[in-house]
Amino acid sequence: MIRSSLTIALAGNPNVGKSTIFNALTGAQQHVGNWPGKTVEKREGKTRIQDREIAVVDLPGTYSLAAQSAEEIITRDFIMHEASSVVVVVVDASNLERNLYFVTQILELEVPAILVLNMSDAARSRGIQIDRQLLSQMLGGIPVIETVGSRQTGIDQLKQTILDVIDCSHPQQIIRVDYGEVLENAIAALQTAVSAEPAIGHTYPARWVAIKLLENDEDMCSKLETANYQSLLHATQQTIEQLGADFSDDIETLIADRRYRFVGRVVEQAVVRANTGLETRSDKLDRIVAHRVWGVLIFLLLMWLVFQFTANVSAPFVDWIDGVLSGPITHWTAAIVDAVGLEETWVEALLIDGVLAGVGGVLVFVPVLLFLFFTIAILEDSGYMARAALVMDGVMHAIGLPGKSFLPMIVGFGCTVPAIYATRTIEDEDDRRLTGFLLPFMSCGARLPVYTVFAAAFFGANAGNLIFGMYLLGIAVALTTGFVLKHTVYREKLTLPLVLELPPYRVPTTLRNVWRQVWNRTQDFIHNAATIILMSSIVIWLLLALPARTNRGSFNAVQAGDSVFGSISETIAPALAPAGFGSWKTAGSLLTGLIAKEAIIGTMNQIYVQDTGPAPETEPSFRDDVVTIFESLGETGILIVQETVNIMPRTLNMLPGVSIAEARFVDDGEADNTTALEQSLTSAFIQTAGSTAKGKLAALAFNVFVLLYIPCMASVAAMRHEFGTRWMLYQVVYTVFLAWLVSLFVYQGGLLLGLG
Repeated sequence: MIRSSLTIALAGNPNVGKSTIFNALTGAQQHVGNWPGKTVEKREGKTRIQDREIAVVDLPGTYSLAAQSAEEIITRDFIMHEASSVVVVVVDASNLERNLYFVTQILELEVPAILVLNMSDAARSRGIQIDRQLLSQMLGGIPVIETVGSRQTGIDQLKQTILDVIDCSHPQQIIRVDYGEVLENAIAALQTAVSAEPAIGHTYPARWVAIKLLENDEDMCSKLETANYQSLLHATQQTIEQLGADFSDDIETLIADRRYRFVGRVVEQAVVRANTGLETRSDKLDRIVAHRVWGVLIFLLLMWLVFQFTANVSAPFVDWIDGVLSGPITHWTAAIVDAVGLEETWVEALLIDGVLAGVGGVLVFVPVLLFLFFTIAILEDSGYMARAALVMDGVMHAIGLPGKSFLPMIVGFGCTVPAIYATRTIEDEDDRRLTGFLLPFMSCGARLPVYTVFAAAFFGANAGNLIFGMYLLGIAVALTTGFVLKHTVYREKLTLPLVLELPPYRVPTTLRNVWRQVWNRTQDFIHNAATIILMSSIVIWLLLALPARTNRGSFNAVQAGDSVFGSISETIAPALAPAGFGSWKTAGSLLTGLIAKEAIIGTMNQIYVQDTGPAPETEPSFRDDVVTIFESLGETGILIVQETVNIMPRTLNMLPGVSIAEARFVDDGEADNTTALEQSLTSAFIQTAGSTAKGKLAALAFNVFVLLYIPCMASVAAMRHEFGTRWMLYQVVYTVFLAWLVSLFVYQGGLLLGLG
């Protein structure tokens, strides 16, 4: 928590532009994390108004304060217990009736508040005029400010109003919704009972507590039961039973109905709609974009573009970072070590093979995350994400998930790590956890090199069939797992119909605000994933450097098979033998694959291919390295443009009969560097299996294992960060067991069918 004597909270429904107000107030002074004990994003910042520094907390977007979700409980508890100086309630000026329901619940908390009519320009364009003075009067004197957050219009007035409310220059009355004579009598009786308990009365407004008790609010009832207020709970139950005899509807519905009546009267008097029957541009676009059929096709097309942008456009930048780390940075590190006389020692090996490998394991994911979060920020700011959830809801509902779960799954084909973070677009915590649980089965781009090498080595002209089959198998396993979990672990939880607000389409906010969103989310990953990846890399290096027996070598001078790593691999190997790949070399490759799936091929190159070729006669100079860095950076920029341009032909080439040549601005120098490895793998697998057919079957089972077991340490770190240690462990155990079981089924089933 940012320490400040003054704190303001931003609250409001989703898709009302609350984040743009937060960005306008705080600028670059922001911090993004998670709420303690929750996987809900927490955004904090600082703003300076005149001579005062004020902390700003952006509360989760929610439609009510009914305490039925983590977001609602967080918002309510923060407003009640964190001593907010003022609550700034942001609403969509063009949809005031819907948003004011939440505003009435805030005002019932009896806290100082400001009402911000955001996107007021969009409201005026739709012929909506709001009498701010009358609106303020009907809401108890709450200040009403018009803003356009994306343009920072009205922000200065908002800042001054915040100071006025803090200094009590804006006196506010306590508004009370009229719930009708019968309910009001019941509220008054319970209010008296609550006031008689000083501990409660000093913590919460007594009338608000009485209303919550009549609504049978689970959070409030649980707190009172824990504090042993049995008499108050008993009086509440008696009151509810008496009211049940007077009304056919439940009390919560009656209270909600009275709130909506109050909101209706406010809107009727304070809002004038000049063009009641005017069809907006958003309405016209939604005829196609939100259509049951065309909407799905548009969504799939956009997700394909997101996937291309995330996986392919970022790839040159990923390669550049990897090249700089493995080239110049490694050369410089080795030169420094040599200068202090530690060349060819364990220190040099630790720094290069341990620390640099760990840092690289973090940094190579950064471009992927940057590109992903950039596309998501654009889609969110444009108003499209709500439509995406709407059109895909029916498709995902079949396995008990909301439409928003589809986006992280698509992203998972590029990289599991950003896909896990992309689950933050899913509001329901159970749906979010389940979606995260399924993501490792989406075949990420890091697995592709493994498929490619094995496909070329064992399947020749049918290599494409293996790769395509791996992707299909991953999807099938994810859907099956989701279906089973929804009918076992989550069988008591109903998948409710999707209810959401469709904001108007709008041009995304300024590039500065988009970049701020992107960087805040990316640095959150860096801070939380760096440690576990770095430590894992160092541990793997240490195991490779330690000899398993003293007569097999010395520290940092031991063959991989004689190291502790080789010994551990040999111990694990028998468990993999029934699946056809029970050598210590394959087991060891799978172990290093825990760091990153690309490491599988690197490890196999080390332990399968003995002759790696002659070392270079001379190391490049510092000047050569610097020139290489900048030259490769320029080429990387050209390749990024090339990949961006090629998105269109690649997309059109998916249509039958269409064949458009892709742009090639530079020769990327792709060459077949895996021939020796392919030959070594073919010989090793065939020799171990005993025949060519069995070798192919074992290779297929190995690829299935790579597809289904733990993606990488970065994804494990992201899973732990987002969903907690226990859920992460569940996933690790499940993926390893499932990978073993399915690969066993593939190999042994193939033998029974005579394929071996």
